[in-house]
Amino acid sequence: MRKLLIVLLLMLCCSTSVFAAKIPDNVKNFVDTTFPKTTYRFDGLITLPDNTIYLPLFPSNFYDDAELTIKYTIPANKKLSDKPDAVVFNNNFVLLKVIKTKDGKNSIVNMPSPPYELRSGLLPQDLLVPKGLVIPESLKGIMGNLEIGTTPDLKIEVMKPKNTVQSVAGVVVPELKDKTFYISSPYSKNIQVLTQGHKTPDYALEQENTPISIAVYNNQFLLVTSYDKKTLDVISLADDAVIRQIVFQTQPDEILIDNNKKVAYVSSAEAASIFIVNLENMTLSKQIKLNGMCEKMFLSEDGSKLLYNDKQTREIWAIELDNKYLLKDIGRFPNVSRIVYAGNKVYVTSRTKNHLAIIDYDTVNLISELEVCAKPIDMLTYKDKVFVLSAGANAIQIVDVTTDKIVDQIDLQTNGFATRIYRIDGTNLAIVTDSKSSIYSIINLDNNDIIATNPLDIPVSSITVSNKVKKIK
Repeated sequence: MRKLLIVLLLMLCCSTSVFAAKIPDNVKNFVDTTFPKTTYRFDGLITLPDNTIYLPLFPSNFYDDAELTIKYTIPANKKLSDKPDAVVFNNNFVLLKVIKTKDGKNSIVNMPSPPYELRSGLLPQDLLVPKGLVIPESLKGIMGNLEIGTTPDLKIEVMKPKNTVQSVAGVVVPELKDKTFYISSPYSKNIQVLTQGHKTPDYALEQENTPISIAVYNNQFLLVTSYDKKTLDVISLADDAVIRQIVFQTQPDEILIDNNKKVAYVSSAEAASIFIVNLENMTLSKQIKLNGMCEKMFLSEDGSKLLYNDKQTREIWAIELDNKYLLKDIGRFPNVSRIVYAGNKVYVTSRTKNHLAIIDYDTVNLISELEVCAKPIDMLTYKDKVFVLSAGANAIQIVDVTTDKIVDQIDLQTNGFATRIYRIDGTNLAIVTDSKSSIYSIINLDNNDIIATNPLDIPVSSITVSNKVKKIK
């Protein structure tokens, strides 16, 4: 019985490693020595800096040798830098290069009698392979239960938008020339993919349900929650396809990403919880039970505190993420539109009172209350400033965190109704969206200047930005 249990545990470990597709560290280190900027997707796909793709083949007999070396290559006697069609290591781990056939299809090395290491290995069972991949008959056994076809089950449709009028060009901001905008709109279920300066999207990612929240991680993945859908969809930006659906028992709502910790915080008001998603393997790792129904989440810049509003009681809470998820009651405020944290203070806007409340985080005492422009709807923190966006006046007021005084104001000079202000990661720029006028403005957060106001075909409900991604074809 004891031997049987050991065997079952070993089988479980092996099957889990293949499913989770964790590339062994010594293989990663070996590849990185030759190709330092290689990316390893959580499902196992390996992409070299020049976009060459390798599929990992997990061995049935795994030998953990002290020093990893190449046993042989196909063609023979090649170095990894030569990017051979197959690389077999001395631990039986195999890398298979995706190659093009004469008719332009994606495939892997084809041979009448493949060596044992290739025949006995197994592809990760949650791998999203390049589109139209053809597996040679002699290597069909490496698929296991993996469904490989030209149309994966979770594929999302990519559509070119219908454009009946000539697109009006907007201002191109040099700092954003290599960026791509992903936009959701109240007038469409689909996510629009836009090059900055263009009015008409380049194409759209078709969705079955209307998105609630969208967020980009690591310029590789687009995370999406949608109404009436109990999954968090993970879209590979290189494939324009849903690569994983993380299942929830309740409706997932807002998404916040901590790039440093490589996690996403996903709220579920229905479950009175915030869920932590491990972004390295795209799995749920923890559920934080809350007081009340969470909305309007905000993550502090250092990732130590997450604040939210209880939509039922109007109570504001802080979660101390580095202190065993301690919940701290900040107080009750009317008609909260946004919460931010800066300088060890909590800033809260009330849409109906046109007030900005400033609370000391440690004592939870009210420091002061400022009168702001009509209908303050969103806020953003940057360095020692808080930017307060007011829809009624279509203006942004800048509050100095050190003095808690309004020191400047940016008039958007549009006839619209501003809705959100988003920081563009890694830059000193922010985007202001508008739900009425089908425009967006780009703000320099250092100079408090508008540097562009560009038209769009449809109004924006949310927007996120990534670097342009090389597509896997």
